[in-house]
Amino acid sequence: MPPVDIFRALADPTRLRILALLRAMELSVGEMAQVLGQSQPRVSRHVKILIDAGLAERRKEGSWVFLSLGDGAMVAPLVAMLDAWTEREGQDPRIAADAARLAAVRADRAAAAELYFAAHARDWDEIRSLHIAESEVEAAVGRALADRAVGRLVDIGTGTGRMIELFGGAAAHALGVDRSPEMLRLARVKLAQAGLETAELRQGDMYALPLGSGSADTVIVHQVLHYAQQPAAAVEEAARLLGPGGRLLIVDFAPHEREELRDRAAHVRLGFADEAMLKYLEAAGLQGRVVEHLEGGELTVTIWAGERVPARLKAAA
Repeated sequence: MPPVDIFRALADPTRLRILALLRAMELSVGEMAQVLGQSQPRVSRHVKILIDAGLAERRKEGSWVFLSLGDGAMVAPLVAMLDAWTEREGQDPRIAADAARLAAVRADRAAAAELYFAAHARDWDEIRSLHIAESEVEAAVGRALADRAVGRLVDIGTGTGRMIELFGGAAAHALGVDRSPEMLRLARVKLAQAGLETAELRQGDMYALPLGSGSADTVIVHQVLHYAQQPAAAVEEAARLLGPGGRLLIVDFAPHEREELRDRAAHVRLGFADEAMLKYLEAAGLQGRVVEHLEGGELTVTIWAGERVPARLKAAA
């Protein structure tokens, strides 16, 4: 794309506002229109110009369309230039106002998920089993972890603590993190019944975990990412916990078209393609691979693994 075309694509206040919003998080076209206070057709026209210039990307999930920043190699220099200009001239008040409205969109999303979790905390394990037999998933996770010691285990989005219940006994230390206090209350009861009173549970956000870098040998993210507004950021934060040789195990749905799960089950993402998940792992500094596809029932569950390869092994390779 010639530079003149890139700058032409940015030569509109609305498109600069869109770029600023996409720096903060992925948004659907409808959410973008809500923040900007403009009609969806008008926002779509601006978005198309940014996409044609390579500054934004469009991804369809069922009837929703999500927008994100374009290729980093192209966008990063422009972002640096805009930041330098803002530092010199001050923040555009329209962009500052957009940021405030974006916070409201985030709050609406989070509130919807919180209400769902609170209402379904007691039957969460049963809801999961509606998609694919949980015993099959658990057996596959066990196979994926069987090649080495579990070590220091962290389960992100632990829910009722099932992953800790299954694998915490083999861990040097087991810790579960969940945003929902209702879930954590149930997890404490279940883990006590399983004789795992020493397992630690903390309330925390998957985007800002209350744990130090390199504090885990094994991290599990089991059926959590389809609730994530920013799955790449969640994977990166999970990877941060891994020490050298540590591994991240992600369990989630393959792509599907069950649109009703957005409303009925608060799903934000309709599954993940292998290519997308492997990109998340690579961007987080991990060596990723597809472990297993578990078919059966209406939805397919996939297990992906990412490993923090020690620097000396990278150099030898």
